[in-house]
Amino acid sequence: MILSCIWTIIFNLAQSIIENQITNRLIMSWIKNIFNKMRLGYYRIGKVIVFFMAIALVWWQMPRTGKFKYEYQLSKPWQHETLYAPFDFPIYKNYETLDAETEAAAAEVKPIFVFNDSEMAASRNQLFADFNARWNAHSHFDRDLSLDCLYKVFDSIEGQGIVAYDNATANLHPESEVSIVRNKVMRSARYGDLYSMNEVADAVSSMLEHVGTHCDKKLLSELLNGALRQNVFYNADLTKAEADKAVSAISLTYGAVQKGETIIEEGQIVDAHTYDVLNSLQREYNSKSLSGDDSLRVLLSQLFLVALIFSLMGLYGNKLHDKVFSQLRNIILLLTLMLLIVIPSYILVKFAPGLIYMMPVCLLAIMVGSFFNLRLAFSTQVFAVMLISLAVPNPFQFMFMQLVATVVTVFGMSNTRTHHRFVQAALLVFFGYLLVYLAFTFLTTSEVDWTVVLLLFLNGLFTMLAQPLIMLFERIFGLTTSLSLMELSNTNSPLLRELAATAPGTFQHSIQVANLCEEVLYEIGGDTVLARTGALYHDVGKIKNPMYFTENQHGAYSPHNDLSNMESAEIIISHVTDGIELAHKAHVPERVIDFIRTHHGTRRTDYFYINEQKAHPGEEIDPTPFTYHGPAPFSRETAVLMMADSIEAASHSLKDPDEKKISDLVDGIIDKQMEAGQFLNTDLTLHDIETCRKVLKKKLMSIYHVRIAYPEK
Repeated sequence: MILSCIWTIIFNLAQSIIENQITNRLIMSWIKNIFNKMRLGYYRIGKVIVFFMAIALVWWQMPRTGKFKYEYQLSKPWQHETLYAPFDFPIYKNYETLDAETEAAAAEVKPIFVFNDSEMAASRNQLFADFNARWNAHSHFDRDLSLDCLYKVFDSIEGQGIVAYDNATANLHPESEVSIVRNKVMRSARYGDLYSMNEVADAVSSMLEHVGTHCDKKLLSELLNGALRQNVFYNADLTKAEADKAVSAISLTYGAVQKGETIIEEGQIVDAHTYDVLNSLQREYNSKSLSGDDSLRVLLSQLFLVALIFSLMGLYGNKLHDKVFSQLRNIILLLTLMLLIVIPSYILVKFAPGLIYMMPVCLLAIMVGSFFNLRLAFSTQVFAVMLISLAVPNPFQFMFMQLVATVVTVFGMSNTRTHHRFVQAALLVFFGYLLVYLAFTFLTTSEVDWTVVLLLFLNGLFTMLAQPLIMLFERIFGLTTSLSLMELSNTNSPLLRELAATAPGTFQHSIQVANLCEEVLYEIGGDTVLARTGALYHDVGKIKNPMYFTENQHGAYSPHNDLSNMESAEIIISHVTDGIELAHKAHVPERVIDFIRTHHGTRRTDYFYINEQKAHPGEEIDPTPFTYHGPAPFSRETAVLMMADSIEAASHSLKDPDEKKISDLVDGIIDKQMEAGQFLNTDLTLHDIETCRKVLKKKLMSIYHVRIAYPEK
């Protein structure tokens, strides 16, 4: 009876403890779920806030002018309803007419020369002093007549003007009309009426021939040739000011349209005059300040369209690019790159709309493609072009040009992973723009605007800024692109050089594994550059204890002979943590370090574990000290590395390898990894794994020169 009571008490107490434990676990699980939901909720709220900030920035920077809603082309039918003038507006001359009138007005401006009277007065005074100094008082010539004759010749030549040579007037001929400013009075004259210095001596001789015998002609000739100076000078500033005045006097308009007047009827061909009228109406729309009601209408319309485009982008990204959009950092980078193109485009449209073709819009596709993938690059570019087209003057042509350029950019980026792809993409962008521009131009006219061609060329040049910008955003956001991966995969990098010098066997093994990973990922799809780089670095931890790994040992002796199984397992497992430490010191990106973490997953060092079991028969051996810390692979690239690493290492133990031995080796290793659940966190399908088997078998047979056994007839 007493034992029964004690048993009942113990049973009830145990049941109470178990129920309390279950309750506590349920409570803890419930609290954990609440915190997880809160964390996910805040994460989603953060994404929404980022999109709202992008919408606000774009909406804030959009031009606040009325939007001209009609598309039209010269010599093409008017595709809209009959258009009536909504208000009075002038008809502006087109650019070709204005350029022609400007050139004509500038050509009609005469070169302006300035008469320097002070120079003439100084020379005249000096001439009188020289005459007095050289006159011989005993001369038989009449002094007063000689002085009078001297002044007459000097005043005649200097008064007519002696022009100074100037490169700007070298093309003038004697009949050219010029303007001469003297004493603030401008008069017209023939350029040939002015003396040049080469003509002065002949003019002096000619005038002295008519002087009487009472004058000392020889003395006068010497004095005049020494005293006459240039006193008429070309003035570039006055000429330019006069030309600017003439150009500014040109009227920008040549008529006007009254409110309610018919501009063009439906189906009517857009002729040259109507084209000018439509351009003038569009210009007035773009410059006309909006009234209060109109301004509110435009603001709300712009806000709705911007929000709609960003909403579509978010829905599209979450549906088709969920891996990218699952991380807030990626969304911030994506929107930052987008704003880097859209907002400067709006600024250009507001202040210099003619320069919009210089904006390197395709930079966005190149940078997004480098950070993420080309499909996301194309879609992001389309959304950005939609935003910009809300403000540009000719949205249809702009969008068509940008879509063509985007396609060729994505095509150029997909064919190569070298640094030359940025130059190739820039050239493709320029020629894509150029061909579309020429096609649109030849639809309406045969005259090419070479200024636009120059802007398109500058656009292509600016596209090559992608490379430094990518490197900048890599540092800011801590992401890795194929650019940095290619630099890391260079075997002359410091860490790989140290691996080659310290553990040459491991280095050769890593190169073989990198080649195997590349071949497999070419077949099943994946980032081959990332996988190759990860494969080269996956065993760098062996630098610390190279001789404890078979590929670096020489001869039959192994350091493990002097260690216990547990100590050996600890050294083998530590190459993962050592590799992570060395990679961090060398500033290797986390995406590459993930290959170091996961290349053994959560498997055991079976060799030492089995030896420990044999050494202690009948005892239960704790597998924890013999197990890698993981995690298991979580991408197809890291999973392929695990396969290639194990298979390449194990293949060296094959004696006389043949097709069957290699096939059994590959199948056995991959089957064990699948049974251990190493690929559960990856997106590999059974078909992908089967393809991996085939590629690895084929490559190993090529390495070991194994011929396929053909069936006998």
